[in-house]
Amino acid sequence: MSNDDLNQTGAHECADCRRAAAAAAQPISVSRRGVLAGGAGLALAALGMPGLSLAALPTDHRLIFVLLRGGMDGLAAVPAYADPAYKAARGQLAIDDPNGEQGALDLNGFFGLHPSLKNLHGMYRDGDLAVFHAVATPYRERSHFDAQKLLEVGGNQLGQVRDGWMNRMLGLYGAAGGNLGIAFNQTIPLILSGEVPVASWAPGGGEAPPEFLERLSHVYASDPLFSRLLNQAVAADALADQAGAEMAGRGMTGRGPRQVLQRTLATAVEMLKAENGHRMAVVEVGGWDTHANQGAAAGGLANQLGQLDEGLGTLNRELQPIWNKTAIVVMTEFGRTVAINGTRGTDHGTGGVAFLAGGAVNGGHVLTNWPGLDQSQLYEGRDLMPTLDSRSILKSVMTQHLGLPAGDIDRFVLPNSGAATQIRQLFATA
Repeated sequence: MSNDDLNQTGAHECADCRRAAAAAAQPISVSRRGVLAGGAGLALAALGMPGLSLAALPTDHRLIFVLLRGGMDGLAAVPAYADPAYKAARGQLAIDDPNGEQGALDLNGFFGLHPSLKNLHGMYRDGDLAVFHAVATPYRERSHFDAQKLLEVGGNQLGQVRDGWMNRMLGLYGAAGGNLGIAFNQTIPLILSGEVPVASWAPGGGEAPPEFLERLSHVYASDPLFSRLLNQAVAADALADQAGAEMAGRGMTGRGPRQVLQRTLATAVEMLKAENGHRMAVVEVGGWDTHANQGAAAGGLANQLGQLDEGLGTLNRELQPIWNKTAIVVMTEFGRTVAINGTRGTDHGTGGVAFLAGGAVNGGHVLTNWPGLDQSQLYEGRDLMPTLDSRSILKSVMTQHLGLPAGDIDRFVLPNSGAATQIRQLFATA
C-alpha cells in the first residue's frame, strides 16, 4: 500500500437520475409548528416517541450520520494526486498537487482534500478526522435508489432486510432506544425506519399563531399522548428558533440550499447538546449527481463541497462541549467514474470516499487498500475499484464509539456482514 495501512486499524441522464434530481431539488419546508398550523396529525406522527428524560437515556455518546444523496465524486473530494495515473485518468477534472494554484490540501503526501474542504483539513490536522478511500457497499450496479437502499438497510444484497440499520441499532438499547433517534428531514428516511419510534424535524417557513397552539393545547388537554407530543413539538421548535436567531446574528439568512443546510445543522446542534436531547441523528444532503459541468477546483461540485465543509465546520465548532462524545459519519451511495464524460461531468461509479469526524476519533489518517488508477486497475474498466466495505466503518463506530456488542451488530444490525471486519483502533483510547 502507498498510504496508511488499513489494518492499522458522453453522459446520459437516466430516468433514475431525473427522479433523484427532482427529489433533491424539493426544499425542506415543513416544521412541527408549520404542520401544526395546517393540521396537527403529520407533525405528531413524526414525533411518535416516548418523552425524553436524562434517566431514560442509555448512552451519552452521539452519532450523526450524514447521507450524501446522488453519488459524490470521491476522487474530487479526496484526490489521489500522487498516483502515477491520476492526472491522465482524470483529465480536466484533475486537482493540482498541493504545490499548484488551487491545489489539493495535502493529507499524507499521496492523497489530498479538495481545496473547498478547509474545515475538514483542519480537523484532519487536529487528529479529529479519518478519511476512507475506495469505499463501497456490496452493491455493484449503478441505480441511485437501489444503492441508497442497500446503504440504508445495511444488508448484503437487496431484499434481505427492509428496515433501516440505524433503527435496528436503536433497538439494541431496548425500550429506551425510542428516546434516541431523530431525522433532520420532513420524512423519516429508510435508514431510521423500522419498529423503534423516532422523531423528525425540518425547517419551514410558516408559523402557527400562539393562540392557535394555546387552543390546541386546551382542546387536547385530556389526551396524554397528544399533549405530550404537542409539548415536544413546541420544545423542539424553541430550540430551532434559538438556532435560527444565532444564525441571523451571523448574517445567515435566506432560504437557499446553503442556508437550509446551515439552519438544519444549527438546530441539530441544539437538540444533540441538550441534556435530555437526542443522541443519534441523520442528516441528508442532496445535489451530488454531477453528470454535467462538474468542474475541478472551482465550479458546481466545488460549491457543493464548500457547503458541506461549512456545515461540518459548524458541527465541529458548536459541538465542542460534547465533541469527545460525538462521531460524525459521512457516506454516499457510490462513487463516480474515474474519467470525465462527454458533458464535462462524471457518471455513476462504484468506489468512493467516506469521512469520520469526532473528538475521540483516531484521526489524521487515510485508511484504504488503494487499488490504483491505471486502466487495468479500474472496476469494469471505468470505476475506482472498491476495496473497503462501508459496513466495516459502521461496525467500528458502533462497537468502539457506542460500545454495542459486536455479536449483536453482526446478527441484528448488519446481517450477513461477516466479511466486513472491524477497523482496529479507529477511536483513541482514554
